Amino acid sequence: MSSSKEYLAFILEQCSGLSARAMMGEYVLYYGGKVVGGVYDNRLLVKVTPSSAKILQNAPKELPYEGAKEMLLVEDLENRELLKTLFESMYEELHEPKKK
Repeated sequence: MSSSKEYLAFILEQCSGLSARAMMGEYVLYYGGKVVGGVYDNRLLVKVTPSSAKILQNAPKELPYEGAKEMLLVEDLENRELLKTLFESMYEELHEPKKK
C-alpha cells in the first residue's frame, strides 16, 4: 500500500523544516537537507539515533519495507513541539548528504 498525498501533507504541516521526495509510492523525509525518515504505508517512521531513541523511548520499531533497517514509529503526530525537538535533535547526529 502506498502512502497518500493527504497523509504526507499532514505530516509536512505538523513540522516546519521538513521536506519530502517521492520514492516508489512512499516518501523520504528531509530536515535541513538530511534524511531523517520517511512516510511508509501512511506511517511516520524515523531513523534510530541516540536522540530519537531517547525521545521516543517507548516507540515500536517497525520496518518501512522488507529488507530495510528498523525505524521508530512516531505515534504522537499532533504534538508539534515533540516533532520539532525530535528532528532538531536528530539533525546534529546525522551525516551530511553525499555530494553528487
